[in-house]
Amino acid sequence: MINEIILATSNKHKVKEIKLILKDLSIEILPMTSFSSYPVIIEDGKTFEENASKKAIEAANFFKKWTIADDSGIEVDYLNGAPGIYSARYAGEKCTSYENNKKLLEALKNVPHKKRTAKFKTVIAIASPHSKVSLVDGEIFGTIESCAGTDGFGYDPVFYIPEYGKTLAEFSSEIKNSISHRAKALQKARELIERLMSSSGK
Repeated sequence: MINEIILATSNKHKVKEIKLILKDLSIEILPMTSFSSYPVIIEDGKTFEENASKKAIEAANFFKKWTIADDSGIEVDYLNGAPGIYSARYAGEKCTSYENNKKLLEALKNVPHKKRTAKFKTVIAIASPHSKVSLVDGEIFGTIESCAGTDGFGYDPVFYIPEYGKTLAEFSSEIKNSISHRAKALQKARELIERLMSSSGK
């Protein structure tokens, strides 16, 4: 029976967002940082899929429980997909979101608007206590523009969505959590978790 699932991240913003999007699930979501000890997981994969899977498996092995993990990033076409899997540390280890956004805008300085296309991608991995992994993903497309908005986190202030005329940081959390890359991936994850709960007899 599945009555709880470990969230394998130490990113408090991700914890808040994921718990909010999955709030209606009749299952307890426990951030691994809520435990007295938890694994330190090195993200050394070459793809979002590899990183998400590694985090989910290592946490599942550590806690002997069902685990959910994600890996997300922004891929800019003009930069051949960079920062990609290095999005969180684009400006260096332990850098801030401000520093990442500043570096990205500098890399696109003088690049015309039509060549600033990009996508946000999230891959969600769900691992069983026996390390069997299932993957789902979500994407959203936009362009990179000057910082705008105070909500959200990471690259949200520079990720502009033309059809809405706003950056992700200008949306309310309610709207963002219905259209974002992470929201799309988590909706698929929700369906998978519900099937797992049903098959386990919950």
